[in-house]
Amino acid sequence: MKIAMMFKESITKEELIDLPLRWFEGEIVVVDNFEKLERAVEILSKAKFIGFDTETKPAFKKGVFNKVALLQLSLKNQAFLFRLNRIGLPKEICKILANPKVKKAGVAINDDIKALNKLQPFIAKGFVELQDNAKLLGITDFSLKKLTAITCGFRISKGQQLSNWEAEVLTEAQQIYAATDAWVGLEIFENISKN
Repeated sequence: MKIAMMFKESITKEELIDLPLRWFEGEIVVVDNFEKLERAVEILSKAKFIGFDTETKPAFKKGVFNKVALLQLSLKNQAFLFRLNRIGLPKEICKILANPKVKKAGVAINDDIKALNKLQPFIAKGFVELQDNAKLLGITDFSLKKLTAITCGFRISKGQQLSNWEAEVLTEAQQIYAATDAWVGLEIFENISKN
């Protein structure tokens, strides 16, 4: 019989601040043309587990909604940032998103999947909602930041969350933030899966 690793139910702001700050330190590939797309698809389609997230330019006016601008898919040491506002959502990426053999782990993924489907319809398969897994383990704090702290023992920065994801060029800070959000999905999944 497997002995479950015990996670805290929740975490306070004070406990969170005391944790070390970490971010994705692997290779970040900004995919903004079809040459880079081909390489990314080749690598990602062979993966068994991928961290998943999206970013959308914030709308600060009521009733204004922007399309998803960035799709992040991360392996342990390599993160791919797809500039959807430049290349759309290519069918090659949809194949990965619809492949049940490639597990894609993320937090609050239903809205992300809906937003991606508005760009290019696909049937999402192989997705792992980390909030559902956390509930089964008795965890009650579901934000990506708090789930990371509880399951991984470090904190991540959310400082770039409201930045312009449709900018001409993504800053280094935006790239690190975006890659980190997808990468920690993979880290949380691995830690939760040990249970």
